Amino acid sequence: MIEVLSSAALATVQDLGRTGSLRWGVGTSGAMDNLALAAGNLLLGNALDLAAIEVPVFPFKVRFDEDCAFALTGADCAARLDDQPLMPWWVHQARAGQVLVLGLPQGGAQRGSRAMLCVAGGIDVPEVLGSRSTQLRGAFGGHEGRALRRGDVLRAVGGAGAAGALGATQPGRTGFGLVPPALALPLQRDGVPAVRVLPAAEYLSFEPRSRDAFWSADWKITPQSDRYGYRLEGEALRPIAPMELRSHGIVPGVIQVPHSGQPIIQMRDAQPSGGYPKFGTVIEADMWRLGQAPIGSRVRFIEATWDEALDALDEVRAWLDKVARVVALHRGAPRV
Repeated sequence: MIEVLSSAALATVQDLGRTGSLRWGVGTSGAMDNLALAAGNLLLGNALDLAAIEVPVFPFKVRFDEDCAFALTGADCAARLDDQPLMPWWVHQARAGQVLVLGLPQGGAQRGSRAMLCVAGGIDVPEVLGSRSTQLRGAFGGHEGRALRRGDVLRAVGGAGAAGALGATQPGRTGFGLVPPALALPLQRDGVPAVRVLPAAEYLSFEPRSRDAFWSADWKITPQSDRYGYRLEGEALRPIAPMELRSHGIVPGVIQVPHSGQPIIQMRDAQPSGGYPKFGTVIEADMWRLGQAPIGSRVRFIEATWDEALDALDEVRAWLDKVARVVALHRGAPRV
């Protein structure tokens, strides 16, 4: 059992998302950094898609009421178990009564803003439409369909079965031979993180100057951003002629442009339909990067092709496969 001791807002139970329900008007939800969730589960010997706690606001504190193996991935939050500092992206063993504290993320915008607390066997909450992810707008899934509060108690399925001293390297950092260079956060001018984008259906309906500005300028992620969407601030994107579209299906990653000209990137809790023009789509392989971008930070965009998007996704899968092989070798190694 894990008891939440802090009142930090917006921590939720998330897995890899709720697929197959868009036709019913139900969005995907799921971890904003799906790569961190998958890696944390792999380190613990879990299935990739088991539920964990996503923490976007700090400090965050929990108490383990039973022995439990856990892994911390995502942003490096200077975590401490009682008074003992913990390595990020590593498996740790908690004993009953110990308190885990996650502090403010270290290293600025390039090192992330969200932490994933994964536990052996996953967080045990009921499945709703095939997923344990919290859907905040619909108030279902996760723990009572809401963000976690002080006093909430969650069951950790797997108990104390630890994988021993085992860890991976955070994407974008070096070490342990687990992170290929192309998985490092692409950087542009002045070290501003960037994500790759495919031009979308209405892209050519915008003025050439607006199209150029989208690729060449920095965009601020405004305080009005959340799990539903990242609202950006920069030079307004102007259509060649006014556009009125019927509502149509959209998915996380789609970049829509409302009448203000300030783009909105649909994130994990995005609604499944909308009528604003679609300027582009963040490639699936880069959604974890965007999910780790702090509110108030800046981001840039790199134009990608369909083939480049597929290659990038293959690279992410290859990295996860490599982590899984290393974990399997470690678990099979003789104990000394």
